[in-house]
Formats: sequence, C-alpha cells, structure tokens
Amino acid sequence: MSTDLTGALEARGIRLTAARRVILDTLVAGGDHVTADELTDLVRRRSTTIGRMTVYRTLELLCDLGLLRPVYQGSGAAHYILLHDGHHHHLICSACGQVIEFDECALGDLPARIAGRHGFRVEGHLLELYGVCAGCGDAAGEG
Repeated sequence: MSTDLTGALEARGIRLTAARRVILDTLVAGGDHVTADELTDLVRRRSTTIGRMTVYRTLELLCDLGLLRPVYQGSGAAHYILLHDGHHHHLICSACGQVIEFDECALGDLPARIAGRHGFRVEGHLLELYGVCAGCGDAAGEG
C-alpha cells in the first residue's frame, strides 16, 4: 500500500521527501485507525528528526488528496484511515464500540446515481453501519 500512496503522490506532482516517505511507510505498517499523536510516536521511533507538525501536515495533505480520511468514533480524537481503492467500510457496535472492518462493497452504482442527481462527483466513500455485535447481542439474549 505504501507504493500505492507513493504513486498517488507522484502522479499528482507532490514531492516525496524523505520525511514523507517515512510517514507513509509508518502509516501503512501501523495499520488503519491511527490518531495523529499515535502516528507521530511511531514515526519518531523510526526517525527522531521528523517533527509533529510534519506528520500533521502530511496527514492533512493525504486527506486533501482523498487518500486518507479522519473518522470520529466517540473517542474525541480523529482516527485516520486509508481509503483502499477509494472506499472503506465498518460495522460499529453501539453497545461496546467495537469496530469491524469489511472489504465487500455491495453499493454498486448507488454512489454514482446519487451523485448524478445532485451534480456531484464521487471520489470515494466511507460506509459505517451501526448496530449490535454478536457478543453484545448474545449478552442481551438476542443471539
């Protein structure tokens, strides 16, 4: 995925500095749902010369380019997620807060149809479905 991000930046004419390369590699290695502070700590373990503001500016750049999205799942701090192929999907338990990621995208042409009605161009999507996980449902006698 780091090569995907690298390619996406280069395709847009964005200079890939050594610091950005470390941040991208760390972001991909650290997985999704990382806060800016968590990413900064991970980056600083790899390179003590990269400052917090460089990490924050890189996150902002990736968000502006549609490669990354901040999500707020009740914790207060934004967790950044990579948009794989322009989309990302979650099941979120309303009882315990568990987040389950899934890859299947059964939306088909729905985003394009909705966008067309509103003169909008879709660049990606984040789908979050809220409900009760199996563990909480079983605990409540619903399973």
